[in-house]
Amino acid sequence: MKKIYVTGIGPGLYEHMTEAAKNSIATADIIVGYKTYIDIIADLIGDKEVLSSGMRREIDRCEKALELAEEGKTVCLVSSGDAGVFGMAGIMLEIVEHQKSDVQVEIIPGISAANAAAATLGAPLMHDYVVISLSDLLTDWAVIEKRLHCAGDGDFVVTLYNPKSKGRPHNIEKTQEILLKYKDAKTPVGIVRNAKRQDESYVITTLGNLHEADIDMFSMVIIGNSKTYVTEDFKKMITPRGYQL
Repeated sequence: MKKIYVTGIGPGLYEHMTEAAKNSIATADIIVGYKTYIDIIADLIGDKEVLSSGMRREIDRCEKALELAEEGKTVCLVSSGDAGVFGMAGIMLEIVEHQKSDVQVEIIPGISAANAAAATLGAPLMHDYVVISLSDLLTDWAVIEKRLHCAGDGDFVVTLYNPKSKGRPHNIEKTQEILLKYKDAKTPVGIVRNAKRQDESYVITTLGNLHEADIDMFSMVIIGNSKTYVTEDFKKMITPRGYQL
């Protein structure tokens, strides 16, 4: 059977990887993925054939995965977090559809970076939330701005992927400026770096002080809603669901 697993390997540590993800790696003849993610699961790969490449080669990896599957190999295309959240699942399915291939594609879900970061922070996503990427490589910044305005106006908890890089250091500051039009400056903000990986770290600050925080591409930023608060020891964020205690 010609098959491609598109596998979300979770945030990094093996204990946060599903059994289905591990089984897809074990079942596959060849593993395809971004080199950094391949390195994370190196112990699970063993002596299997590996095809890895660098950043911004997503289409190339999917096309190669399909080519290998058409040859009869079972392929595991790995993606960090959940493959269907800013991951490889959509690209792979689009290419299979575009080429009218009969290769079977199975998406294996994983713990997303947003959920991993939220668990570290406590319970900031207990009510309605949105997930927005601040990368404008594939989405016009004007569209991102519109979504930020909508999220702020709707009093959503806002989870930010790709918050800051060397190529776009000011997008997080623009985001802060937009959200301050709708949210109080004292709104809690959690910043988790390398969520659920060995070198994980986090801080809790406020929306008003967000511009002072140390943020990079390994960070997840979660901005609370009007009800979000921080515990007395200042170690956890909680967004109440509305239960009467």
